[in-house]
Amino acid sequence: MTVTTPETGFRARLQRLARRTAVFAIALSIGGFAVPGAAAAAETPPADDEQTVELHVSAGLRGTVAPGSSTSAVITLRNRTDSELTDGRVRVEIGSTPLADDAGLTDWLDDEEAAGDFATIGSESTEAIAAGESATTTIFVPDDTLGLLAPGIYPLRAELTGATTGGPAADDAVEQDATATSVLIVSAATPSLVGVIVPITATPADGVLLTSDEIAALTAPEGALTAQLDGVAGTTAVLAIDPSILAAIRVLGSAAPEQATDWLTRLDELPNARFALQFGDADAGVQAQAQLPELLQPLSFTPFLDPANFPVVRVTPPPTDTADGTTGPTPTPTETPALPDDEALTDVDGALPRILWPRPDVTADDLTAFAGYLGDSTTTIVSSTTVGGQSTAHATADGHDLLVTDAATSASLSDAAAEADPAARQRLLAESAARLFLAEARAPGAPLLIGLDRDETRSADALREAISAADSIGFDLGALRDTAPVAAAISVESGTPGAAEVANLLVDEQALGAFSTILTDPQVLLGPERIRILRTLTVRTPADDFPASVAAHRALTTATLGSVSIPQSSTIQLISANADLPIGVRNDLPWPVTVQLTASRTDPRLEVKPLIETVVQANSTTRVKVPVSARVGSGEVDLRLGLLSPTGVQVQSDQIIRVAVRAEWETIGLGIFGGLTALLIGLGVVRTVLRKRREASEEAAADAAALEAAEPKDGRGE
Repeated sequence: MTVTTPETGFRARLQRLARRTAVFAIALSIGGFAVPGAAAAAETPPADDEQTVELHVSAGLRGTVAPGSSTSAVITLRNRTDSELTDGRVRVEIGSTPLADDAGLTDWLDDEEAAGDFATIGSESTEAIAAGESATTTIFVPDDTLGLLAPGIYPLRAELTGATTGGPAADDAVEQDATATSVLIVSAATPSLVGVIVPITATPADGVLLTSDEIAALTAPEGALTAQLDGVAGTTAVLAIDPSILAAIRVLGSAAPEQATDWLTRLDELPNARFALQFGDADAGVQAQAQLPELLQPLSFTPFLDPANFPVVRVTPPPTDTADGTTGPTPTPTETPALPDDEALTDVDGALPRILWPRPDVTADDLTAFAGYLGDSTTTIVSSTTVGGQSTAHATADGHDLLVTDAATSASLSDAAAEADPAARQRLLAESAARLFLAEARAPGAPLLIGLDRDETRSADALREAISAADSIGFDLGALRDTAPVAAAISVESGTPGAAEVANLLVDEQALGAFSTILTDPQVLLGPERIRILRTLTVRTPADDFPASVAAHRALTTATLGSVSIPQSSTIQLISANADLPIGVRNDLPWPVTVQLTASRTDPRLEVKPLIETVVQANSTTRVKVPVSARVGSGEVDLRLGLLSPTGVQVQSDQIIRVAVRAEWETIGLGIFGGLTALLIGLGVVRTVLRKRREASEEAAADAAALEAAEPKDGRGE
């Protein structure tokens, strides 16, 4: 724990606020050598809300020393202010009274409360540290200093005095006195056999299978899945593997990223014991509490397989016998893609069978259900809180086989494995060593088991260091299951109240099953839906968040069920006694659907075609023409519309649209059109007659003029 104690002013208030929320680090050293990265190094300049000085202390190997041996205390100072930290002096003290139990350890680490006096084991001057930088000081502790300490967990404390930050003037300087806490475990006993279970999981963004891009990122050299294998390599950690990761890679076939197939090969070659989690790391406990007859499984991976990505094999059907008993001609060989089956896609090579790792709130009834799911030899991994605090790794309760993880050690070591800062990790590792010491004291010589939290963002270094702090060389999970178990009793009376939520999820799935009959292949919808349900039940979701997770999934289901519909329409104007009404059918799914548009009248004055089947393309709206006939000249009538699947399943509940019939408008329009036509014809006839008359008159006048010009004048020309 790190505490800063500036004097007064606004900066002091910022520092007091920061020390309540800062993550405190510890440096590690053995024989005076600091861990890599603990030396003075430039850091990111502090933000305004991080104006504090952090002090961290550790001693021994992850907080542990043998009685009477020498060690080194490592003090790390981190200046998170915006000014230089002046030189000062640090003193390291150790308590004389060991911490007796987990509660005492928690009181010391959280609140600095411990009984007994403290003795100084060393002090050292510190040098000035620039803003945003850190430095490490090592204090050698000789063997005679710790020689009188009996085996136990001792409170360790460091104090910084005399250092200031601020301006050069005395009035501007702020004293940065600080304290830091940790523990030193003096251990002479031979450690018990300890195993660490590491869950390997990965959650896709869409809640179904990891995409090719996600897999490529996760299995890249700096990817999270690569870090998991890097962290467990060279340890005896037991791997709990989510089969959905393997399935996501294998369904891609030849299109899988090269680093992903290399990751699979590397996983198979690791010598670590392993078992398979339920697909998507679904919680078996909540399924048992929902009284499901069997554990949920993926339905089919066929929709995820592209035949073009798998090798083609020649298949020759066997010859058939003819009617006279002779063998017929050899059939022609056919070429077909060699698609893997569901079992091959999800297989975890070398996995120990019949192991379940649900949430800790497992009841006795759940164990009975688990035996029904997988058989009487099923082993359930439970927390020590499930069996009243008993930490012995192999136990039995009412004839049910249990592997018990120590809750306190598992929690602290999980925190250490999740801590990316190497310095901050050391305090957590020391706490883990103390928790492990107490667990071994409760059951001397008995094997112990630690289960890390589900965490998909651990770094390789943090995971490896956490495992190395606990696991024992030679630990064998299979051998542990064969050892004689100790008797235990389940102390949990009721599990996660999620039975109703699981039932609702399955009711929704049944509704989607009926809805999916509009698709050529219903599995393209139902396969991903089942996987989403499994991921909704994942152990990684805290019990308190489970109802919200289920509600979010049900909202998606509701949206899917409403993705094919008849959009709301305003009143349709029908100006003819017989016409085709254009009715829109919307499809928001990424696949074409086949639906039957039903139409029925609510008024005998309207005739309508009752059923029209149509195909609506993906993400589009199609206009369906519905023939109607009106028996009324004018008025408004209702038309009832609905959607059915080809098998008769209702896709959308019926809705009523108003049809305004204006059939007399057609007669009036025809009359007006006929009148206009007659008028135009009449005008044309009159115009023609007048033109003919005018032309005849003009011809007569021309003839008369020609005759007059041809007659001789009287008395002329003789």
